[in-house]
Amino acid sequence: MEKVGKKLAVLVGCNYENTPYRLFGCQNDVLAMRDVLVNRFGFDSQHIELLMDKSGSPVMPTGANIKKALNKMVDEAETGDVLYFHFSGHGTLTGKKNQEEAIIPLDFNYITNVDIRKIVNRVPEGATFTMLSDSCHSGGLIDKEKEQIGPSHHKPKNQESGQNNNNYVSVSNKSGSATQSYYHKSRFIPHESILEHLTSLTNINTSDIGTHMLQLFGNEASVLFSLPQVELDLLKPLKQDEGILLSGCQANENCEDVRGSENGNTAYGAFSHAILIVLEKHCGPISNKELVLKSRDVLKNDEHVVSQHPCLYCSDENAQAVFLSQV
Repeated sequence: MEKVGKKLAVLVGCNYENTPYRLFGCQNDVLAMRDVLVNRFGFDSQHIELLMDKSGSPVMPTGANIKKALNKMVDEAETGDVLYFHFSGHGTLTGKKNQEEAIIPLDFNYITNVDIRKIVNRVPEGATFTMLSDSCHSGGLIDKEKEQIGPSHHKPKNQESGQNNNNYVSVSNKSGSATQSYYHKSRFIPHESILEHLTSLTNINTSDIGTHMLQLFGNEASVLFSLPQVELDLLKPLKQDEGILLSGCQANENCEDVRGSENGNTAYGAFSHAILIVLEKHCGPISNKELVLKSRDVLKNDEHVVSQHPCLYCSDENAQAVFLSQV
């Protein structure tokens, strides 16, 4: 077993406070994960950068700030280092045919699968880059990474196309009486809502998302919208790389944001919560593949979560590798 070096992390929790797209569990997700990284996986708190859209936060989770933090982490990485990126927030599909996955920062400056591929391509040989994304349409967020657990391995019946549903569901105790109502909301924003929001900022009459992004963010916009297709095609792994993606759902599915109806402090992302439950039950080292499969079981048995199927994308070797190189 190779010696493990530094452990570095970027944790992003975006609740989109004071917007129509408000979520409740994203900040809680990354705060809980930060504690687990320090107490279980041996991360130094000084090597964990936390970006949340909370009043008083020193760094807001804008697209530019998230990419800056990720690139800084990769710049500091050396052979043997363990890099971890956790995103909890909204996700979407974009591009000319709405087939490219993206996460949605606070300022709506999309970070796409192509941007994340560029970052992973820079990871030093012998270091690993693990991304956990608790966002809608997150399957495939590291572009061209090999599918280990995903749609071709599991095709659930009655897949839904993805609606921005807000529902209350009652969870009953063993006696059958309702104990608490839970409010769940998809971590998904309809394309039409995003387009309307961007148009209000640019005053440009076009349905092309890329035009709005380039107008608003210039060089900070995703390379998906600025590079010609021939150059995008070149952004593929030059070798079997060390990118590892744990996605909260398939590319055609939604992730759930869940909270008790009376207390927003209990809110959480269903996938992040499932991962934490599995880690709590299995104190020893656990492989990436086993962690994702067990998180699927947790979600399958969760009474107040709508169907979502976590996925794993990485090399064959990393599928069997221990999550975050725990010893």
